[in-house]
Amino acid sequence: MRVVVDQDKCGGHGRCIAVAPDLFDLDDDGVSFPLTEDIGADQEAAAKEAVANCPQSAIRIE
Repeated sequence: MRVVVDQDKCGGHGRCIAVAPDLFDLDDDGVSFPLTEDIGADQEAAAKEAVANCPQSAIRIE
């Protein structure tokens, strides 16, 4: 399982970081990026919460 951020859609709201700070960070332009693409089962719930909280629908799990 991996988490992907569509950086063209990201509005830089930072909600993903608020709910899953171990999975996301913001670059110098304020755009979210995953700290790691491959996530373990222990991070799945946090990744799903980040997907649900993204107002731009820029995050997906594959």
